[in-house]
Amino acid sequence: MSNSMLITVIVIAAVVVVALCVGLWMMSRRRRLQQRFGPEYDRTVDAAGGRMSAERELRRREERHADFELKELPTERRHQYAQEWSGVQERFVDRPEGSVGDADELITRLMRERGYPAEGFDRQVRDLSVEHGRTLEHYRAAHDVKVRSGTGQTTTEELRGAMVHYRALFEELLDDQRSR
Repeated sequence: MSNSMLITVIVIAAVVVVALCVGLWMMSRRRRLQQRFGPEYDRTVDAAGGRMSAERELRRREERHADFELKELPTERRHQYAQEWSGVQERFVDRPEGSVGDADELITRLMRERGYPAEGFDRQVRDLSVEHGRTLEHYRAAHDVKVRSGTGQTTTEELRGAMVHYRALFEELLDDQRSR
């Protein structure tokens, strides 16, 4: 085999090895994002119109999230929030629509105290997605009912469902440990 043929074979082999390494690296990044974000990964892919732009968006979320100074609440504050939540649930019987609004406000206050910026619903969803991606569907569903309840377009059963959805996120935020 001539030197030029040997060099050609080596270059081709090197290109193949590099391409395989890049492919494996990209697959591991994708898998990591899918595991971290859960169902939010697929939702973001659909919304962004493709994996590459969705993955860029999810990495931006991670970078923004890394700048947060998230903290675990002291036991006393967690108990206070739990008592407030119980009060919101108790008021549901007499004021279902108001209780759904109160639940939304309580979650926003809890997020803020934990260290999340609370800059509006869409931003809250993006910020929560990094560590709470599996609970976001609950939050979205509850928020949708809350918005519709302001125009009288909800049933008591939908309002009850919103409270269940809010509770899922509330409990996760309240009990979240910063051991990650």
